[in-house]
Amino acid sequence: MSDTVSYSTQGVIGLIKVNNPPVNALCQSVRAGLKESVENLLADDSVKAIVLICEGRTFIAGADINEFATGMGEPGLVPVIGTMETAAKPIVAAIHGTALGGGLEVALGCHYRVALPTALVGLPEVNLGLLPGAGGTQRLPRLVGAEAALELIVGGGHVPAAQAKALGIIDDIVKGDLLEAGIAYAEKLLADGKGPRAIRDITPETVDSAIFDNYEAGIARKQRGFLAPFHIINCIRAAFELPFDEGMAREQELFDELMASSESAAQRHIFFAEREVAKVPGLPKDTAKRDIKTAAIIGAGTMGGGIAMNFANAGIPVKLLELKQEFLDKGLATIRGNYENTAKKGRITQADVETRMALIEPTTSYDDIKGVDIVIEAVFENMDVKKEVFKTLDGVCKQGAILATNTSTLDVDEIASVTQRPQDVIGMHFFSPANVMRLLENVRGEKTADDVIATVMSLSKRIGKIGALVGVCDGFVGNRMLHARTRESAFLVEEGATPEQIDKVLFDYGFPMGPFTMADMAGLDVGYKVREERRKAGKIEQRDSVWIDKIVEMGRHGQKTNAGIYLYEDGRTPIPDPVVKDLIAQCAKDAGIEQRQISDQEILERCMYPMINEGALILEEGIAARPLDIDIIWINGYGFPAYKGGPMFWADQIGLKNIYDAYKKYALQFGEHYWQPAPLLEKLVKEGKGFYDL
Repeated sequence: MSDTVSYSTQGVIGLIKVNNPPVNALCQSVRAGLKESVENLLADDSVKAIVLICEGRTFIAGADINEFATGMGEPGLVPVIGTMETAAKPIVAAIHGTALGGGLEVALGCHYRVALPTALVGLPEVNLGLLPGAGGTQRLPRLVGAEAALELIVGGGHVPAAQAKALGIIDDIVKGDLLEAGIAYAEKLLADGKGPRAIRDITPETVDSAIFDNYEAGIARKQRGFLAPFHIINCIRAAFELPFDEGMAREQELFDELMASSESAAQRHIFFAEREVAKVPGLPKDTAKRDIKTAAIIGAGTMGGGIAMNFANAGIPVKLLELKQEFLDKGLATIRGNYENTAKKGRITQADVETRMALIEPTTSYDDIKGVDIVIEAVFENMDVKKEVFKTLDGVCKQGAILATNTSTLDVDEIASVTQRPQDVIGMHFFSPANVMRLLENVRGEKTADDVIATVMSLSKRIGKIGALVGVCDGFVGNRMLHARTRESAFLVEEGATPEQIDKVLFDYGFPMGPFTMADMAGLDVGYKVREERRKAGKIEQRDSVWIDKIVEMGRHGQKTNAGIYLYEDGRTPIPDPVVKDLIAQCAKDAGIEQRQISDQEILERCMYPMINEGALILEEGIAARPLDIDIIWINGYGFPAYKGGPMFWADQIGLKNIYDAYKKYALQFGEHYWQPAPLLEKLVKEGKGFYDL
């Protein structure tokens, strides 16, 4: 008998219990145990009906995706569900917690389904670049119809029990003891003379094929580059156009295609990496954490207000400090406006708006924040300004308070040096808009205490962020790599590529927008100020591209001035501008650069490969502990396409030798200063390895 599944009888009811903590995943022993238990109870003449239930905190919450790498083993889930669905005795699934993926497919293979009011069901395989591969795309549409099935399976979300009942996914919501309720439900079936009822025998409704065409067109832009959503649509279409067994064969065919695809491999990589990134190498699991009950944010601008919202959303009281009342009032008005807009979209209630606003306490006095547990500084990106703030915080805040800076590029150790407690100082680099973006780049200083690191990594999750720990360097991980791409894209424009050509290459690669559209949206003046600060600090580039600076000096700051690298007649749509084209040509001429035609492939290589090389240097220097930290930062903070898995994963997929060879080629063309392969890249190429072999 399986060690994860057991069966017994209670009167005429057979009981099957799954116990595979923590989430009762469908590993090989669970599948084998289910099949054996069903067969044995079917062979027992005293058993008239069967109840399937799970121990612990949840019903079967999905497949054991570790088996994707190691092999599934027999029996497969499809024949196990087939044994249940074709059983001559009624089988009832009793659901609590979550019935997700293969777990819901098992429940759909049962003849009846009951659930506790708190249960959730769903088929989230699309998030792994896969589709439900054990009949989910064939059975669920027969219960809920085409449109609901498309929303549920392509959307990959979870449905609460009440909605699941309304859709027909579950038959009844039960309260009290689930086991007793499940047995009572089975006994009533018998009393009412109700036998097995297989979903496969339901004749699906007749639907217009335009439903599928329209849905596909509706998601085409949002799901650009992903395979799974479109394969799922084809499977659901098959549920309405083919007999059940042929639909199952179509599902298996498309599932196998996805399993073999680079897109699904990338999405599965991200799934594991997002769970692994919270674990800091070398930091003991039992490291004590500081208690965070209250917070304060310095600065009520766009970033500060967004950061404050994260704390309020998590139910943590937060003080918002701004020295001038007018700036404080403006910041609070922006926060309220953001919440009101969210309420209008139905994502929160008006009561939620008021509750969260009440958690944000405005102040113009540092004295009001002296008792908080953590302070996050979110003032202007200027070292002198930040140092002044930290000197004040050092004198005001209680001992043991964490002092964090939201700097995106500046030296956290230099900021910490003006305090008497550098062990309490850490970087917390939020991404704009801070109330929306998931990434939080946490920057450990040279003297940052372990308990501060542990606390901030834990706090990241608490406020709804994916925290990645990095070390101190210019730009940390994300912006340091972005700088390499920005530099090359500017050079390419001087050499003859157009901004719109470069933007298209990067958009076609999978980014939501190209570098120049992004720069205009962020505000060209922002990058201008960063470059000014770098020059003041003595960080002079060997080759300086000045054409963007000249655009800024013309008063063109991007979308907000309706003119930047592009023109914006409607305030949003970028239009190539002959004025900018002429300016670029003049700058190239002044620099002695002869412009030429540049291929899309060269653009892709020169924009992407320097990022990879910089990533290799970051790993060598220990700024990031693992390639997965870099990948998670770029996926969640910079719009790197999820179906490519992050820059370091993608580099392994295309082969590091291709990148190394391109570096050698461009070194001959442009000189070695910007085209020197990182020692780690060279070492891995010589050893025939990738970053994920480290």
